[in-house]
Amino acid sequence: MTLAMLLGYGLATYAAVGVCTALAFVTAGIDRVMAQPTSFTLPSRLLLLPGAAALWPYVLVRWLNARSRP
Repeated sequence: MTLAMLLGYGLATYAAVGVCTALAFVTAGIDRVMAQPTSFTLPSRLLLLPGAAALWPYVLVRWLNARSRP
């Protein structure tokens, strides 16, 4: 297996986990993470989806920390 293949598989895995995390976050977790009660419309959730997919490690940490808050 070459280095290029390993990098490709790593990038594909990162993207797949990112899309799964972003979909779950945008549908269920975004209301929990926001400090103030805010309602998000479907277009605003769709706008947040690519950023959440790209930054999924940060999104996941914020989401897990929000679960531990009262």
